[in-house]
Amino acid sequence: MSSIIDRQTIDFLLFDVFGVSDLCGQGRYEDHDRTSLTAVLDLAQKLSEETLWPHATLSDTQEPELCEGEVRILPQARAALGVLSRAGFFSAHADFDAGGMQLPVTINHACNGMMKAANVSTHAYMSLTRAAGNLLYAHGTETQKRLFLQPMLEGRFFGTMCLSEPDAGSSLADIRTRAALRDDRTYAISGSKMWISGGDHDAAENIVHLVLARLPDAPAGVRGISLFAVPKVLVNDDGSLGERNGIAVAGLNHKMGYRGTSNCLLAFGETTPAIGTLVGKENEGLAAMFHMMNEARISVGIGGAMLASAGYRFSLNYAKERRQGRSLSMRDPQTPPVALIRHPDVRRMLLRQKAFSEGGIALCLFAGVLVDRRTVTQDDEERARLDALLDLLTPVVKAWPSEFGLEANREAIQILGGYGYSREFPVERLYRDNRLNMIHEGTNGIQALDLLGRKVLGKTSVGMNLLFEEIRQTLSSARQRPELHDNCATLERMLDEVKNATVLIGARVEAEGKDRALAHASPFLNAFGHMIVAWLWLRVADAAIGVRAKYEENRGFLEGKLAACRYFYDHELPVAEAWLSVSYIDPTAVADTEDESF
Repeated sequence: MSSIIDRQTIDFLLFDVFGVSDLCGQGRYEDHDRTSLTAVLDLAQKLSEETLWPHATLSDTQEPELCEGEVRILPQARAALGVLSRAGFFSAHADFDAGGMQLPVTINHACNGMMKAANVSTHAYMSLTRAAGNLLYAHGTETQKRLFLQPMLEGRFFGTMCLSEPDAGSSLADIRTRAALRDDRTYAISGSKMWISGGDHDAAENIVHLVLARLPDAPAGVRGISLFAVPKVLVNDDGSLGERNGIAVAGLNHKMGYRGTSNCLLAFGETTPAIGTLVGKENEGLAAMFHMMNEARISVGIGGAMLASAGYRFSLNYAKERRQGRSLSMRDPQTPPVALIRHPDVRRMLLRQKAFSEGGIALCLFAGVLVDRRTVTQDDEERARLDALLDLLTPVVKAWPSEFGLEANREAIQILGGYGYSREFPVERLYRDNRLNMIHEGTNGIQALDLLGRKVLGKTSVGMNLLFEEIRQTLSSARQRPELHDNCATLERMLDEVKNATVLIGARVEAEGKDRALAHASPFLNAFGHMIVAWLWLRVADAAIGVRAKYEENRGFLEGKLAACRYFYDHELPVAEAWLSVSYIDPTAVADTEDESF
């Protein structure tokens, strides 16, 4: 089949829609140009197709195993991680003087997205390590950076985040893991952590666990959480490995998808002390951990979108090659069967996949653009503006692609029919892999509460006003295109409806409290995400019309963007208006139904 990587769309979004090459020559990115960025994208695509994709099915069928207290992963996965390390992708985001490529965040998202599409299970080990390293870079001591961060950038040490516990789940206020100060200013960590991706494996010399725990005199709730770096193997001051730390794998979790990524129940300090060092300040661990969490949430988003894209690419190829049935106007059994793509409902499902997957990719890359614009600006007010906009969009970037990327993968299975439901084809695995993205790094329900309760209603509308400003700029440009007039009018109406909904929900919060008023936060998030993606599709369509001459020999590519934009506005945005109307209705059915009635 053709590649699972839609590189042409990625390049179009990066360079024609978002103008990422404009960052080159500025500040941190002054040594880059489009040629250097393209070379990195080429390498990422090559490794995705030739190193990660070939063992994706094997990773799914041969899960990590716990053998005498040690987790063993697929040899091909270990080898692939070694290739990624030697190619420089563990440190691609880091500064030149740390051995990195100093890449723009947007390019990093694109590279990671391609790798996730090819093999999300193997890529997860690197993704977690990079996020943990970034947290240490922001909050760690110089000693922690020397002993832990540098080996992580080199791909010798890997990293994890250890938040959840067997009884606490997403409720971090209820964690029980404890940390006791020792005479040498290190800490003894005791407790259990659950659902730890990459919690143990044999692909690295060491694993640095970033663990949330409570000090003995810590305040109750999330204000009493501290963060600790707890390595699997203790590291001597000269960087050499010492004794095995007191961390034991109590068991492996067997998942629906992401099966190649080990997922562990870890016991700290059960038989021997688990020694850690404080990261940041006492009782401020959750704020530091959210440095990693927010990065991980954007990573989840690009994973959801790219897994959807991979499913779309496979089902598109299948629909073009598979010949079955005849058109409704030509039922003569003597005529040859037509390709599946000629059937209207199959075309609908393909357009739905295209609109969701490419819309999700655009959303995640735009988040990267905001980070990069913040990096290069010298204007403090502009930096604060970009922070507010990214803060508003982060829950949407995590939740929308994972929600609707899964819908796209569902359509891919449907197009293949019985073959799609079988393990002989990859679309069912892509669906199972994508299903996790609605759960980890904060469930989509948590993202909905964060968006509506904290970002939309709790931030004096700063982020919302900035978003509407960005959208108005796109509308101003798109109105110059006659073929986009209807889309502009629809988007303007949707903006007004979102504003009206927030006023009504805000009034209900004042009158009835958050528990009742936010009962419909999830429909609001879906509608809000659809509005943002509709805006981005308008931006894509505007750019496609503007560069038609550049794509003269491949007009079909640009026409596909315009068709997907039309489809999203005509078929999907009306559903968002219905969700929006649900978001402010009387919540009695949800909030007041007695437990016994379920």
